[in-house]
Amino acid sequence: MSSGSAASGPHVLRRINATAVLNALRDATGHTATVSDLVVATGLSRPAVTRALTTLAEAGIAEFAGTTEHQIGRPAQRARFRAELGHVAGIDIGPHKVLVMVADLAGTVLAERRVATPPRPTGSHLVTLLRATLAEVAAEADVTPTDLWSAAVGTPGIVDHERGEVVLAPSIPGWSSLPVIADLRDWLGCPVGIENDVNLAVVAERWRGEAGANLLFVQWGERIGTGMVIDDKPYRGASSAAGELGFIDLVTDLDDEPKPPTDGLGAFERLVGAGEILRLGVQRCESPLRDRLATSDDIAPLFDAAVAGDPAALSVVDTIATRFARGLAVQLLIMDPQRVVVGGGVSRAGDVLFDAVRKRLGRMLLVPIDLRVSALGTGNVALGAVRMALDQVEERLTALL
Repeated sequence: MSSGSAASGPHVLRRINATAVLNALRDATGHTATVSDLVVATGLSRPAVTRALTTLAEAGIAEFAGTTEHQIGRPAQRARFRAELGHVAGIDIGPHKVLVMVADLAGTVLAERRVATPPRPTGSHLVTLLRATLAEVAAEADVTPTDLWSAAVGTPGIVDHERGEVVLAPSIPGWSSLPVIADLRDWLGCPVGIENDVNLAVVAERWRGEAGANLLFVQWGERIGTGMVIDDKPYRGASSAAGELGFIDLVTDLDDEPKPPTDGLGAFERLVGAGEILRLGVQRCESPLRDRLATSDDIAPLFDAAVAGDPAALSVVDTIATRFARGLAVQLLIMDPQRVVVGGGVSRAGDVLFDAVRKRLGRMLLVPIDLRVSALGTGNVALGAVRMALDQVEERLTALL
């Protein structure tokens, strides 16, 4: 038999059908569905769906879960995806925290933990912290790290996807020189992927958020980055460096030579990042708010004061909203997205900040823009890493068929 015939034989067709039914079952509400539901979702015939479910059940991937009683006709047989069959980890590493999630194969997060990093962490410090945190979260989910089927890591900086390495990460000294992914693969014994943190936040928005076919996602914290979806496809650029809004320079005179960053921050990050918001709050506000801001890194009290009508806090909001809208408008005029979603720590400021941003954007753009705050919170990068890890599991699942 020729290789072409082997590639199109009955067993290949059965595997293709089983994979289609598996994907439909995983996407179904509650990860259970009737045979009729799966016929509609896959376009396959009822006998083909039934055979596929039998294949999945024999492989231990799915199980028949009883029947659904109807008023008319015979009971409808239901099937369930066995999400508990394996587990994956989603990891968000940054200069200020490590966040780890462990989820089942349906993406349900079973355990998570956020750990603050020490001041001015180095890459080696983060590796030690990551391993300890992952071990703790896995134990909470009642698995061991070496039981994981897959893991994915979100990191600041530019990622070389072919080599699975961080090429440049200005916010974490020594991070780009470490074989983090290779070490994790050796420890866990499973596939481990790595991606830029903002790109993973976009993955999470497309999976569980409010994404559109043309989306600009802005991660706004101490640092600022953007992820783009163009015609329903993520866009990273030729060097995976697209969307570095934080490095747009709005302040250097046109005829002057730009100064290279000395603190790892881009020009725009120094204008509107969380550190600048805190600095302006300490500079303009009066005690006791000023003292509270000066003794912590938390900018939430500043926005609470603005909501309450504090004039100094409102002046900070006005300054930051004006600056942020000016930089964001540059990217919007070039990209013309359907929607802008803002995540990250500053997104928790709420309407007092973003209503001001929307108002100023309206004066700078040619068409109105739909700007929303992410509903996924600050866990969006780790959640996107969970989705990436689940995608890596596909090969192992289909190998069971």
